[in-house]
Amino acid sequence: MHYAREAYGISYQDQSFRKETYGGPVGRVFIECMRIRPTEVESRSVIVFSHPIGGGSFLPMVTALAAAGHHVIYCNTRFRGNDTALTMEKCVLDLGACIRDLKTRFGYEHVILGGWSGGGSLAMFYQDQAEHPTIRATPAGDTADLVAADLIPADAILLLAAHVSRAVTLTEWMDPSITDEARPFDRDVSLNIYDPACPEQPPYSAAFVQRFRAAQLARNRRITAWVKEQLAALKAAGDEHAERAFVVHGTMCDVRWTDPTQDPSDRRPGTCYLGEPRIANDGPVGLARFTTLRSWLSQWSYDDTRADGLGNASRISCPVLVINNTADLACTPSHAARLFDAVASADKSIVQIKDADHYYAERPDVMPLAVAAVGAWLTERGFHGG
Repeated sequence: MHYAREAYGISYQDQSFRKETYGGPVGRVFIECMRIRPTEVESRSVIVFSHPIGGGSFLPMVTALAAAGHHVIYCNTRFRGNDTALTMEKCVLDLGACIRDLKTRFGYEHVILGGWSGGGSLAMFYQDQAEHPTIRATPAGDTADLVAADLIPADAILLLAAHVSRAVTLTEWMDPSITDEARPFDRDVSLNIYDPACPEQPPYSAAFVQRFRAAQLARNRRITAWVKEQLAALKAAGDEHAERAFVVHGTMCDVRWTDPTQDPSDRRPGTCYLGEPRIANDGPVGLARFTTLRSWLSQWSYDDTRADGLGNASRISCPVLVINNTADLACTPSHAARLFDAVASADKSIVQIKDADHYYAERPDVMPLAVAAVGAWLTERGFHGG
């Protein structure tokens, strides 16, 4: 089936006190969008994908869904390609602006949120606030009024190779052997699973995994406490709207990468979606590697983020389809299971795509199974076709 790509943009006013992205006038936000649609099929329904840092309009699944007859829009948030100063509340505002616009611009009646990878928790956060709006500010206290935004609830949600949240995922990947952020390369060998001298070797004991996980959470909370101290000091100095950037080392350290008995699946042992985990742990593209005080609280703080996929899922009512890729090197099976279990909707389904990796790059032959599962599920609910 032939399909077309149509790029377009949305601009709207913003209440931020500071610029969080490079370029453009102060006080306005510009959102880049791409509509991918079959040229010979009209539809009243559209699948809207969005990810906090965007950039997925050419994902194999996005293209395959359009080629299968679905209308798809990929909405890049204002933070496209750079999550350094990202706040999840503003991602919700951007997604909300896209959904409102597509109804007037294209006349779509039904909106299905496509939550791919990190877009899954964004979709749940959006739907939670669209159904039950409560938030008027970010965790740092900056204005981000999701109540006044009058968000339009989606009619259904697809959670495709999704994780439970950025904050939880980061915490489960944080290197617990870093006990002092000021000396990130002086590491506790007893927790450093990438050090051959570590006394614990796979398969790990339950006691070690428990200690490892507790140390990861403690590290996240230490950073959060420091962030709050810095913000309080800036406010006390009369710099209420000032911001500071910082670096977080060691963010790709998980017993799942070195011990395949942890969260068992069809994935290859000893690797992750960024390649060799030991290298990615301190590489330049790790989660939260470069961040800011306010951004940390909104997207990375285990206790402060509102983009809590499991909590958000427990408060939504629309139909939800969860697809788990059993060889995923990023979002392991427990993420899909946790999301499915947390969803409060009476209408929820889960599908396993055996041997599929995160991007279907290694097994493109199984992607049609996922596309067919999505198509059948949407058709059963009256969301496919004209």
